[in-house]
Amino acid sequence: MLQFILKRFLLAIPTLVAVLTVVFVLVRVVPGDPTIVILGDQASASARADLRAKLGLDQPIVVQYLTFMGQIATGDIGRSLTTNRPVLEDVAHVLPYTIELTLAAVAIGVGVGVPLGVVAARRRDGLADWIARIVSLAGVSFPAFVSGILLLIAFAVQLRWFPVISTPRTGGILDRLGALVLPALNLGLLMVAYVTRVTRSGMLKALGEDYVRTARAKGMPARIVVWRHALRNVLVPVVTVVGLYLGVLIGNAVLTEIVFNRPGLGKLIVTALTQRDYSLLQGLMVVSAFAIVVANVLTDIAYGLVDPRVSAQ
Repeated sequence: MLQFILKRFLLAIPTLVAVLTVVFVLVRVVPGDPTIVILGDQASASARADLRAKLGLDQPIVVQYLTFMGQIATGDIGRSLTTNRPVLEDVAHVLPYTIELTLAAVAIGVGVGVPLGVVAARRRDGLADWIARIVSLAGVSFPAFVSGILLLIAFAVQLRWFPVISTPRTGGILDRLGALVLPALNLGLLMVAYVTRVTRSGMLKALGEDYVRTARAKGMPARIVVWRHALRNVLVPVVTVVGLYLGVLIGNAVLTEIVFNRPGLGKLIVTALTQRDYSLLQGLMVVSAFAIVVANVLTDIAYGLVDPRVSAQ
């Protein structure tokens, strides 16, 4: 298993280099001059030229690329053009909020989606199955900003169960959890929809397999057949959905953090875009790309844990 994990991390290196190259190119094609952002419109041409030399923007693009990759290798992702603080410092300040929100959304997606999919498969065409279908359809039908506003109106404005503005680091533990519920629910709804569909489809197929019929013929209790034997074979596609959805989570986190006025990587990305802070934007894209690559590696490792045949291959 250790060899399997090591191999997955080594295979992720070329992927990470390719993604970082795309990030480098994307930041350079964004319109606008960073020296104008720093010095203002009234700065002289010589002052802008001096700053471009200081930032290394006057170097050939190949030199800029090699410098960029070298800095990433040493853990340096640059300094903000507007605040002159290390980008890593800004990222470290907001990253815990995004991790907290993402983990809570994944917990909701798996914790609700898997049981709902199993029950829907066992009660095919029954009331539970119809409820699962409606929840799945609703989850994929609403964009994150629409569902976020609806949750705010219903549970924060009308019922007043949760705060309108999410301020996760104020008050006690209950206040912090209360501030997390609506944003996490908003992010988790889409994952609930996909996980429910995949679990239901996989369980319908697994319940018709020979090993399930054999277990039932031997008199094994239904709950053990379903939850211990059939569900184990369904978990691989569920892990796939969760791994793929992590990238979507980061995208939806931008909208969720804006709607709920919550700090995080998404909100910081919007700030970098509006201020044309290329260094901050580039650093945030590097961190996001690194997080997605690591998440995919962890997904591959999860395959090996769920199904030992994967690691054996």
